[in-house]
Amino acid sequence: MRRTVLQLVGSAVDDFLADLSRLYAGACIEALAGDDRYEMRVAYVSPDGFWRFPTGLDADSLAAADPMTLAEAVGHLQTAGVDVVVPQMFCLPGMTAYRALFDVLGIPYVGNPPEVMAIAADKAKARAIVAAAGVAVPTGEVLAAGESSSLPLPVVVKPVDADNSAGVTLVRRAGELDAAVDLACSRGRAALVESYVELGREVRCGIVVRNGELVCLPLEEYAVSDAKPVRLGDDKLDRTADGDLYLVAKDPSRAWIVPEDDPVTERVWAAARQCHVALGCRHYSLFDFRIDPDGTPWFLEAGPYCSYAPTSVIAVMAAAAGVDVATLFATALTELDDEGSPCLRTAR
Repeated sequence: MRRTVLQLVGSAVDDFLADLSRLYAGACIEALAGDDRYEMRVAYVSPDGFWRFPTGLDADSLAAADPMTLAEAVGHLQTAGVDVVVPQMFCLPGMTAYRALFDVLGIPYVGNPPEVMAIAADKAKARAIVAAAGVAVPTGEVLAAGESSSLPLPVVVKPVDADNSAGVTLVRRAGELDAAVDLACSRGRAALVESYVELGREVRCGIVVRNGELVCLPLEEYAVSDAKPVRLGDDKLDRTADGDLYLVAKDPSRAWIVPEDDPVTERVWAAARQCHVALGCRHYSLFDFRIDPDGTPWFLEAGPYCSYAPTSVIAVMAAAAGVDVATLFATALTELDDEGSPCLRTAR
């Protein structure tokens, strides 16, 4: 029997995150379009809080769909026969409250629960948890605007709760610190100041849960250099001349897969497994590490998302291991089955 899969798309915060969500969700739908095991549907949440259930994610389809209040949308969802949800929202409410809504409705979703997403979104909390589990973490402190750091320079200053490297500054001179803290605070609720890990390498490690086991995927490495020793927002996303978002980080000159026999791989895998368990992740996880000149991996942040789009990081890593998006998605559904989801048991 086919499973009805609902793509939860949009943003309750702003149009940028809504566009980012549409970018990934559209690629996921396209990747799974030929798989007759699934019937794909879309729920779209706009920044004004209204819900829509369009036939597609293009502007015309969104405009043609009737807007619904939350109460109306809940009523629709309760009778829609949805078997599983793929969360594609990247704003904080989308990662937390909207996932929790489906817990209340009893509709299962792939990926991490809201409490894990909330911790990952707070870099200070995530680093404290993984540090307690024995993972190397740069020395850091959280500052409000106008507060001074006690850490020796150089330091990296970033918003404690923002994504895509927004508001990140490498500070080498004391006169630059106040402005960096103010910038970070303008992009988030506070600034996280961390000791700078000397230039070596920067990698991401993805984990997929398969048959209850943590399977580490090939690492993805990102371009860093003396000229640009930390990754900034323009290394990740940009817009075309027509205003469409695109993924800068997918340029092969900026990111590439690390061979599994690279000496750093096993060290990063070991640290990533500790992070996954400490944070309570399920189905998959994703972590950024800075590798110092001695080869020691230092935890930077957790980003436990997977959009099941061929361009999403976990999917790229899985493809390097010979696992396509359809298999990756089916693996997550199997894990949901094994967790005893009544909706999916019935669908099977």
